[in-house]
Amino acid sequence: MTDLLEIASRVAGWANNGEQIEAFVVHQRETEVRAYEGEVESLTSAESQGIGVRVIAGGKQGYAYAGTLEGDAMEETLREARDNAGFAESDKFNGVAEPDGVAPADLHLYREELVSFPTDDKVALAIELERATRAADPRIAGIESAEYIDTLYESAVATSTGIASVTRETGCYLATYALAEADGETQTGFGFSIGREPGELDPAVAAKDAAERATRLLGATKPATERLTVVLDPWVTAQLLGIIGHTLTGEAVLKGRSLFADRLGEEVANTAITLVDDATDPAAFTASMVDGEGLAIRSTALISDGVLTGFLHNSYSGRRSGTSSTGSAARAGFKSAPGVGAHALALGAGDRSQADLIADIGDGFLVQGVTGLHSGVNPVSGDFSTGAEGLRIRNGEVAEPIREVTIASTLQRLLQDVVAIGSDTEWLPMNAAGVTLVVADVTMSGV
Repeated sequence: MTDLLEIASRVAGWANNGEQIEAFVVHQRETEVRAYEGEVESLTSAESQGIGVRVIAGGKQGYAYAGTLEGDAMEETLREARDNAGFAESDKFNGVAEPDGVAPADLHLYREELVSFPTDDKVALAIELERATRAADPRIAGIESAEYIDTLYESAVATSTGIASVTRETGCYLATYALAEADGETQTGFGFSIGREPGELDPAVAAKDAAERATRLLGATKPATERLTVVLDPWVTAQLLGIIGHTLTGEAVLKGRSLFADRLGEEVANTAITLVDDATDPAAFTASMVDGEGLAIRSTALISDGVLTGFLHNSYSGRRSGTSSTGSAARAGFKSAPGVGAHALALGAGDRSQADLIADIGDGFLVQGVTGLHSGVNPVSGDFSTGAEGLRIRNGEVAEPIREVTIASTLQRLLQDVVAIGSDTEWLPMNAAGVTLVVADVTMSGV
């Protein structure tokens, strides 16, 4: 880790007068094991490292990267970034981040238990996952995949403006897809278990979830079109929050791609809705101490009691919007300059379980899976339409499975029509936590 920061600081120190430099250095190791019929189908172990250099001079920005830290790579990458800046258009808001006095949270995100975990034990976890999934239900006819995956990630950011930040994180998960068959019909279902180190993983939990998701839709039919109360499973809510979070970035607002533009201080959701982006929560799979520009991650309230209270910003969008970074710079890796995005979105939870919430519903639809959600949402108008499947709710209980339906509304109306939030907050392998969400008066289009 010290070596990465040393490299980044050295490159940042090569700034000329009137020039800003940001160096982003990464070292990452990944392992993936896939099991099939009690054997290893594939085992991949990959290691990558590289540097991305951003140069700003006279308002012009240039970026370049190299997939190595050897030899003269740093000098060559800096020269290329300077050359690229010469061809860019000037923008007075361009600039690297500057220290803002916010100290990073003290999070224990790096586990030696994963670093020292033997490959044979990783293989054993994948094989056990497949075995447990097959044994979870007699209707499980096959396994599409059963995998163990882990990542060890280290990075450093240094700038000529005085930032010198490092982060080190580990993560792993088990994921399985089961195939269920009955009366000539086949359905699929997934399950997973996530953790910072292998001791936190549970193959039995992942297997049980996959089997339940695969078998509960057997015999599903296409229902009639109607308006009813919809209950979103935590997995579905998390996907929806990911889309809403994208529209709550300063970048989306500046580009005219947000339905929330010019609505700060207005009521945009039911008063039960509080939405926060907080990657300082160690329970979040995407928790981190610093953002993509080296600033401390912090908790950012976006919607409080239904009122829009803020947007997510990196340094650039903060400057253009007349405010400052919220520690929300996001990077896809060292090959690209920082953008802006949510790190760990979560709704304020309620105090009732999913079963308790369903018990209050006479006629409804428990949505347990959606398709085409990202392509089916208009971020400007808020209109959305997505394929869905799940279980019908009748007289306070889940009933027959249904599929091949479409649910449609607008994000604005959905947020306003939330009538209850569950107590079952669950962090998932994405940038949002799931929780049961009950929404009134949604159109379900069937036959």
